[in-house]
Amino acid sequence: MFSSFLIGLREGLEAALIVAILVAYLVRTGNGHAVRRVWLGVAAALVVSILIGIALVLIDESLGETVEPAFAGTMSLIAVGLITWMIFWMATRARGISAHLHGEMDRALATSTVAVAFVAFVAVVREGAETALFLWAGINSAGSTVAPLLGALLGLATAVALGFVVYRGAVRLNLGRLFTWTGAALVIVAGGVLRYAVHEFQEIGWLPGEDNVAFDVSGTFAPDGVVATIVRGLVNLVPTMTWLEVVAWFAYVVPTLILFFWVIRKRDDAPKSTRASDEDRAEAPSLQDQ
Repeated sequence: MFSSFLIGLREGLEAALIVAILVAYLVRTGNGHAVRRVWLGVAAALVVSILIGIALVLIDESLGETVEPAFAGTMSLIAVGLITWMIFWMATRARGISAHLHGEMDRALATSTVAVAFVAFVAVVREGAETALFLWAGINSAGSTVAPLLGALLGLATAVALGFVVYRGAVRLNLGRLFTWTGAALVIVAGGVLRYAVHEFQEIGWLPGEDNVAFDVSGTFAPDGVVATIVRGLVNLVPTMTWLEVVAWFAYVVPTLILFFWVIRKRDDAPKSTRASDEDRAEAPSLQDQ
């Protein structure tokens, strides 16, 4: 549940901030009449994202016992790749997102109101599609549906609430720090999804070592028990893991975390003249005055 909450919070907050930047820019430039088009684009993006999630579930359920693990493992690998790309993109490129969105909106306003909706749709649908894929992979690796869905909904609701209060200027939120720690936590979550992909590939014989068990604590922590369920929900790890699963987890998590914090440190050590004054601490005035 925690991993899906984290995904919902992270992706939802990114989408909420994108919408806030677009709406604030339209209002500030005297184009408030186009705000409704932004919301139409956001609504369309939500619908498409939900359809992507439904499609993944239907495809997964329609596959046979041999093909289904291959599909689940492959999609989990894609999810790990997207999570990793998203984390590093936000760490390195997020500071230019406002200027990019402003430029896209200026071009859309010069074209038509439909183009305004399209800008909002493209900006939000990426976050929605990523959320659908991450959530689907998380449900598969966690082995349950209700808790991950509830966690994702709570995460999205929290993200919307945070986005609203930041936009309205009710709180000052250090987004740089928030994205740093949620990014680090997502690396660990992605490591669990990678572990699940390796397990699925071992199950169908695509990878060796299914019988080479690194540890088995199922005698102490029952696979369906409270402790095992909590750990699986937090980091997608299980009481019994093979050596290849353990190696894959460490081979991904450790170097990725080291590189991630190195990128963050390099970004924060950059000369102050290269930074926008409001990049690390996002507040309502900063969104409206960019």
